[in-house]
Amino acid sequence: MRYAHPKYSFFGLHKMNQRAQEERHSACIRFSYSLSLLRSRPWIILHSRQAPRHSTPNLSQFCSLMSHSLSAALRSLGSPAKAAAQRLPQVQKSFIATTSPSLAVRRARIGSSTLQHRSCTAFIQPSCFASSSWANRRSFSTKSNGSGSTLLDKDDQSSVAIVDSKVHLRWIGGTTSRFHSFWLRDHCHCPECYHSITKQRLVNTFKIPRDVTPKSVTPTATGIEVIWSNDDHKSHYNYSWLNKHSYDPKIHDPFKPEGEAQITWDNSIASHLPEVAYKDVMNSDQGLAAWLNNIHIYGFSYVSGVPVSTEATEELARRIAFIRESHYGGFWDFTSDLGHGDTAYTDIALGVHTDTTYFTDPVGLQMFHLLHHDGEGGHNLLVDGFHCAKVLKEKHPQSYKTLSELRIPAHSAGDAATHIVPTPRRNPILNHDPVTQELYQIRFNNDDRSTMDHLSADQIEKFYEALFDWNNILTDDKHLLTTQFQPGRVLIFDNWRCLHGRSAFTGKRRMCGAYTNWDDYRSRWRTLNTPSEQLAEDL
Repeated sequence: MRYAHPKYSFFGLHKMNQRAQEERHSACIRFSYSLSLLRSRPWIILHSRQAPRHSTPNLSQFCSLMSHSLSAALRSLGSPAKAAAQRLPQVQKSFIATTSPSLAVRRARIGSSTLQHRSCTAFIQPSCFASSSWANRRSFSTKSNGSGSTLLDKDDQSSVAIVDSKVHLRWIGGTTSRFHSFWLRDHCHCPECYHSITKQRLVNTFKIPRDVTPKSVTPTATGIEVIWSNDDHKSHYNYSWLNKHSYDPKIHDPFKPEGEAQITWDNSIASHLPEVAYKDVMNSDQGLAAWLNNIHIYGFSYVSGVPVSTEATEELARRIAFIRESHYGGFWDFTSDLGHGDTAYTDIALGVHTDTTYFTDPVGLQMFHLLHHDGEGGHNLLVDGFHCAKVLKEKHPQSYKTLSELRIPAHSAGDAATHIVPTPRRNPILNHDPVTQELYQIRFNNDDRSTMDHLSADQIEKFYEALFDWNNILTDDKHLLTTQFQPGRVLIFDNWRCLHGRSAFTGKRRMCGAYTNWDDYRSRWRTLNTPSEQLAEDL
């Protein structure tokens, strides 16, 4: 058996942003290794949960740690890789001071194996995936997380061709991408056609001739240069961008979920609740990124050490984005005095539910902070709706289908000047992406459900059967996370995923909190957890 010998780049995984670059709380080390690895295992990812936050690690200690971790990883791949592990001391090192604002990664993967490391995050990426028969050919590489992302020799015009008004690009590995001429011209990113700061089109799509064709297509070191026949306009397209956005065929999945994989949970999560410190969130974008990543992965997160005041809590909410105004106001400070016509402003028990199902766009995040309670009860209930939906689909597939298809009306009309209904008037409880069919939103609040007179007799029977199946899963103790609010400890959760409720309580109970728009939260999460260059290339 033959093994490829690609050049590997070993570097600390980093997700940069402007403020974090200025703070430079940690460091990233770059290595290069020449390794002999199984070609079936081209990717190695070493993740760590803990790393220095406020100092630059000692270079020799870091190198030693990573060499040890990589050795263990290579040995797990089998004997061909063990020999490579022995050569790790022969490493070419270069130190790069940079920033890693999100070091709280939680898994280590090598193929299907899982490892645990405790010091830093590392990522090993082959600089190219040339087959062994092309090993001696001169080529130029693109940065891409997919297969076959390197174009053939830039002097070899057979790698680029114009066929039937389409531009064909042949990548190493044999894959050929085909791009319509009009599509390429419409996606020109030169300064005349695209504003590099606002990330908006400047080209007038409707003035491009429908039969536009390239006069010439020339491969360069970084991409292809196209001269257009109608006006000699010059366009340049990076290889990485072309590879990422190849649509014929699709090399990368354009519908792949963003970020780390979400982790669904039941009440066993009580032993390891996702939590960050208030001072970390307020003092660095690293802490904020870790907080938002908790929400992305688990659907909720606690913040500890919060000053027990409305001012500090509001400042924490605004750390993410603008507070969303509603008929309840902006930032709330409330008790059980029925200050608004909603059962949240009482002391009665509330079943788990989604907030604002009556909005066309339900709120994205919800934050709660207990400021004072001199009575008993008031336990907080939280359930992972995505986990419960998965259980429903496994146990009662017909009920899952019913709640995904039948549309439910909702309203808010407790205040004299309020009568809110969504547009469209009715929406499913389980909402799915129309392309991928992935569940992305749950909107269920039995208290705010309006009269069910729009369904047929058969649909009514199916609906109530599905509703009972759904409620039985939501209220199963093994799925419910039950906690007690404490002054100084804030809870924030994804209102599109987690359902919340409470037990009845006695005494005076003062709470404060806020809503955040879904899109504002996701925007902040992306900019803190993804390099700006990657975000720009995704557009």
